[in-house]
Amino acid sequence: MFSSLLEDQLLLLFLILFLGSILGKLSIKGLSLGSSGVLLVAMVFGHFGHQVSETVQQLGLSLFIVAVGLQAGPRFFRMMRSRGIVFGIIGLLIVFIAAVVTVIVSKLFHFSPALSIGLMTGALTSTPGLAAALQATHDPIASVGYGIAYPFGVIAVVLFVQLLPRILKIDLEKDLKESNGPIRNEESPEVMTIEVTNYAYNKKTIRELHFERYHSIVISRVIRRDRNIIALNDTVILKGDYLVVVGLKADLEKLCHEIGKLVKIDFHNSDHVKLRKVTVASEDVIGKSLKELGLRSVYGVTVTRIERGGFEFNQNPRWRLERGDVLTVVSSEDRLNEVETLFSRNHLTVTNVHILSLSLILLIGILVGMVPIYLPGLGTINLGVAGGPLFIALIIGHFGKLGPIRARYYQPSTKVVSDLGLVLFLAGAGTTAGQGIVDVVQSEGLGLVFGGSIITLTPILAGYYISKKWFKLNTIHSLGALCGGMTSTPGLGSVNQLINSEEPAIAYAAAYPFALIFVAITSQLLIFFL
Repeated sequence: MFSSLLEDQLLLLFLILFLGSILGKLSIKGLSLGSSGVLLVAMVFGHFGHQVSETVQQLGLSLFIVAVGLQAGPRFFRMMRSRGIVFGIIGLLIVFIAAVVTVIVSKLFHFSPALSIGLMTGALTSTPGLAAALQATHDPIASVGYGIAYPFGVIAVVLFVQLLPRILKIDLEKDLKESNGPIRNEESPEVMTIEVTNYAYNKKTIRELHFERYHSIVISRVIRRDRNIIALNDTVILKGDYLVVVGLKADLEKLCHEIGKLVKIDFHNSDHVKLRKVTVASEDVIGKSLKELGLRSVYGVTVTRIERGGFEFNQNPRWRLERGDVLTVVSSEDRLNEVETLFSRNHLTVTNVHILSLSLILLIGILVGMVPIYLPGLGTINLGVAGGPLFIALIIGHFGKLGPIRARYYQPSTKVVSDLGLVLFLAGAGTTAGQGIVDVVQSEGLGLVFGGSIITLTPILAGYYISKKWFKLNTIHSLGALCGGMTSTPGLGSVNQLINSEEPAIAYAAAYPFALIFVAITSQLLIFFL
């Protein structure tokens, strides 16, 4: 009776998604399977002969891969033009080392090409890589390799980043302060606290002092004894005040030399003055500049920096806002609430996933994926349903808008597309792989687990060594870049628990897109070497 009910495709699909989501949410000491729980449950159903339609799998794959491309596009091409390419190189080297080790392991244990590539994508916890592997090999056994290597891939990175500082007895805070900062965008702002010692600045307002001549300078707060004062144009500055200033390093140094001296005091905490990140979502403010909105004069808040496409920029009054921009805003609680309402107005009534654009990106991407590409000495490949949409989404995601195609969706909307596509793909891939999983495990035995462990551990150790010895990065940036190269979000979460800083995320964000894309490409090319 129950088995006959599962012949209904919709019932089967949603049962797998339901049970897989429950399994994915189970947590042991902070570790969970996440969306891979769907893959494991789907394998069980596949073993008992139940199969999710291939069309559902392809639909999920195309939605997921487009969302990945749109998110990575702006960061990917910008990083290629900046010194942050160092982190990208680390990500590429980690994937390259994993690929070389995969070839060696495959030859030693006599694994099939599909199983070997699946092990590599699982070791690197890369679902886009698995998608590319399935496209290249046309063999569902790749999902078996992925499912076996994935748990160890997650746990190994998390344990490495947590245990390494303890074993080597590294003071992460001290190590970070004594080394150079991450290789960031040249327009990334810095924060400095300056004590006003120049009497010429006494009893003058911020407007009268014309700080705008420094272009990038923004006075965030004025600290007067035990008081935190929101810095507005009519705020009066007194000799002995501490100014919390945001801007480019060169401008900060000039200002410091002119008005006073640098002080190393943490004034971050205040009951009155709050800092909040606000996301631009409302159609009412998109396209307008900060000056036109009059945030400082009308609302009494100060914008200190702006994030777009994964990069932080110094605020500029002429900066025109786009959907998804993240503003760092300083003011009192009630004023921040008012401004947050301004930027999120109509947020729930206006959809920002543009169906026309999404359909066109998918259509063009699938057509591009069908085009055969000849590789001298290797043969012919095509990008397929995974590579084609990813390539097109990266390009359109970089520009944000091409003709009628819009690509800058609000981040939660892109995440919905990504999550939905991912679970649909995993449900289809899992049921297909489940049909042969028992035979594979019985024939390969412990060799699978051992092989997957080698493919995981080698790039972890090599990636950390390369970061520290070749590129002379500090421990925090090395661990962040390692997590990005291994495409390990749980690993990044563990690094963030070690230190209260955004530095690990910057290194991760710089390495991750390169690794993500290179895994997908390598998964298709590797078949020629196995």
